[in-house]
Amino acid sequence: MEALKYKLLVLFLGFTIFCQAQEDGEFLKPETGTFLLQNATLVTVTQGMKENTDLLIVDGLIQRIGKNLASIDAQIIDCTEKFVYPGFIDSGNRLGLVEVSSVAETQDFMEIGNVTPNMQALTAVNPNSVAIPVTRVNGVTSSIALPSGGLFPGTAALIHLNGYTPDQMYGGFKAILLNFPSSARTSTLDNRTDEKVQKEAEEAQQKLDDIWERAVTYQRLKSAGATLDYYPEMEHLSKVIAGEITLLIEVNAAVDIRRAIKWVQDKNVTAILSGVSEGWRIAEEIASSGLSVITGPVLTIPTRQSDRYDAAYTNPGLLAKAGVKVALRTNDAENVRNLPFHAGFAAAYGMGIEEALKAVTIHPAEMFGIADQVGSLEEGKFANLFISDGDPFEPRSQISHLFIKGYKIPMTNRQIRLYQEFNERSPGLEQ
Repeated sequence: MEALKYKLLVLFLGFTIFCQAQEDGEFLKPETGTFLLQNATLVTVTQGMKENTDLLIVDGLIQRIGKNLASIDAQIIDCTEKFVYPGFIDSGNRLGLVEVSSVAETQDFMEIGNVTPNMQALTAVNPNSVAIPVTRVNGVTSSIALPSGGLFPGTAALIHLNGYTPDQMYGGFKAILLNFPSSARTSTLDNRTDEKVQKEAEEAQQKLDDIWERAVTYQRLKSAGATLDYYPEMEHLSKVIAGEITLLIEVNAAVDIRRAIKWVQDKNVTAILSGVSEGWRIAEEIASSGLSVITGPVLTIPTRQSDRYDAAYTNPGLLAKAGVKVALRTNDAENVRNLPFHAGFAAAYGMGIEEALKAVTIHPAEMFGIADQVGSLEEGKFANLFISDGDPFEPRSQISHLFIKGYKIPMTNRQIRLYQEFNERSPGLEQ
């Protein structure tokens, strides 16, 4: 039976990859070369708007930005009355880690065990995922692949959404994920007593502290040159203690955010808060801590029945107004393509277009230490960008071209091909 399941899985994945290639424009491939974008309005993010300006892409980089640029061997793209934006970054999702949510064999984002920081999400990314082209055509060029599971479920990784292998897609940032112990109820169906909720929260916190002390001891012995047995979990946690890797702390309830901030300050580690769905309740405290925040999804319901309907929509804006550096995520798998609309809702509900744009471009790039590579339109950065006929936060806007590290990506996917097929279908045989 197991052998049969394995064969069926191989056939399924092979068929998926074949269909992906067929549907993406008869095996169209990303195109490399020299490209000159002419007469565009460049939305640089960091240096304002540049109207009637050219942008030259050479060897995967933005080589020059200016007026009336010339290049003998460049492919010319007329951007008159169009806008060029830096590619969007989704700061947390399972894109590439899930193919079919109802088929367990196509899911690879969770490992067995409560403490598995050594498990690498990057190795599980499927470069041929059908959802990746669907995501790209909406302007998303990079994303954080997030593991799920226990207390320390694994190591998240930034990927650029083009490449044949996970290593080719790797974007230069990793972070160990910590699901911070929660003292909140899991849902409205959680019927535990208040005493039991409190007791279990305290036990979870004690477990975290015990594991952390073990990692501190491991790091101390390693620094002293001691010979240590193979202990991959502690080896990876010790890198956080040594300041070699960032800790990504998933925390949502206001009371837990306070505890997480104090915990980070006591441990003196480099950390980013993620989730933070009730950050708006204590925005000033988060700002005072100096910690950056990845929040989202924005398109979701409030965490409490007593909250306003728009609590999730206004959360990013209230955090930003308090002085918190905010990045956005979809926390999705199949619908990472909707990142621009998450940002659009945040913009409409108090964040403003400029801050919302930063939250999906330069802010995550700065948080991940790669602002010298992506996040804005500047000379010397990777050509991660797209051309749009309007505001990409608006559903009516159309994206005509997209580049990832200088590769011109085919603007097609399964959904577009199916639309075209049935919109332009020929009549069937007469019965």
